[in-house]
Amino acid sequence: MAFKIIASQCTQCGACEFECPSGAIKFQGENYVIVPEKCTECEGSFDAQQCASVCPVAETCVPA
Repeated sequence: MAFKIIASQCTQCGACEFECPSGAIKFQGENYVIVPEKCTECEGSFDAQQCASVCPVAETCVPA
């Protein structure tokens, strides 16, 4: 399962893009999105999902 970004809550700060160890987050159109095929939920790299950890808005990076 991958994570997703709730676009209506995203402030577009970009913090998640730089923290994603699998490079699954990109800016597309007017929003950041998580490419499901690339998202590993940080398994094997971190104990917690980095996108959710660095996001300044709670519950914006959530399981899809």
